[in-house]
Amino acid sequence: MGCGVTARKAELAANLQQVRARIDRAAAGRTVPELIVVTKYFPASDVAALAELGVRDVGENRDQEASAKAAELSAQAGSPAADLRWHFIGQLQTNKAKSVVRYAHAVHSVDRAPLVAALSKAMLAEQERRRDAGLPARADLVCLVQVDLENRPSHDRPRSAPGRGGASPDEVPGLAGLIDAADGLVLGGLMAVAPLGADPAEAFGRLAGYAGELRRSHPGATMMSAGMSQDLEAAVAAGATHLRVGSDVLGDRPAVG
Repeated sequence: MGCGVTARKAELAANLQQVRARIDRAAAGRTVPELIVVTKYFPASDVAALAELGVRDVGENRDQEASAKAAELSAQAGSPAADLRWHFIGQLQTNKAKSVVRYAHAVHSVDRAPLVAALSKAMLAEQERRRDAGLPARADLVCLVQVDLENRPSHDRPRSAPGRGGASPDEVPGLAGLIDAADGLVLGGLMAVAPLGADPAEAFGRLAGYAGELRRSHPGATMMSAGMSQDLEAAVAAGATHLRVGSDVLGDRPAVG
């Protein structure tokens, strides 16, 4: 292992330790959330190093990048990186569903009915592909409904407007029902990002309320994916079960062309 690789792994280990310490302090007597390290824009070598440091869940938001990394690392038989759980966390086009189901353990950003249909169709095709190739079947795809926490009415949420993405809260029950009924999919729960400039504690408190309502009709939908580097403490306090942390583990995003 070269000096540069060794130094990078040591850097990642130190950052990871600091983030886990923050999470432990924030949890203080409650269940410690699962950490998903967001590795977008960082090389597969960093993901492999994280796996060697005990990370089991990684997040990506671009299919082209995620699929390439997942294929490279899953081919490393016997390596911890071969057993990573990949979480797709970005806005997903329906035409990418067939690719995503080849590697993703979960999709956190389901926000519309056509995407549910596309993912279910892709899962059925993927299971058929695996049977034909003599490969074991894959587990059902965990799907979370992404909720738009912008505090405004549904009619004032144009799809074309820039923002964090997600379905309006009043769309959650319908989408959850579609996921629950779809072949090859399992309803995991809810995901959200705190709106820019908003109080994350207030926003995640509303998300916790929506998550509680969802569990009353779907008891198995226990996941609440919320919180990033800058607001993970607020997410933990609100009851997040999964945190999506990138820059505080991996550092500043590398330049991309």
